[in-house]
Amino acid sequence: MRETAARLAALHAEAFAAPWDAAAFEALLGQAGVFALEEADGFILLRTVVDEAEILTLAVRPAARRQGLGARLVGAGSRAAAARGATRLFLEVAEGNAPALALYAAAGFAGAGRRPGYYSRPDGGREDALILARNLTATLP
Repeated sequence: MRETAARLAALHAEAFAAPWDAAAFEALLGQAGVFALEEADGFILLRTVVDEAEILTLAVRPAARRQGLGARLVGAGSRAAAARGATRLFLEVAEGNAPALALYAAAGFAGAGRRPGYYSRPDGGREDALILARNLTATLP
């Protein structure tokens, strides 16, 4: 698990301005219901609890973006969560993250709520998180 956590942390650091460290990934991966699906240039980390699942993070190397990897990971994560018994999949995304919002909309996610001031911005400001959800009992991509 330590090797996986280090690998995920390194990739997360390439994808995000405020990355999670290896200790955070190791702690998450040690929790019941948490699993990662990896490809060479990206990964998705999910948690399932009873009949609900949550995308904890999705990371794609900047050089590999806009090539369908994010969509493949979301699709694979949706199918894996459904196979574990989840009927709904949730995530949080920064309100201003237009590429991620487009990805999730194309994957069938819709608005389910808002967390005001949830994310810190590099300029010190705060940004709302949109809570999105999709039904996993429908046909999955």
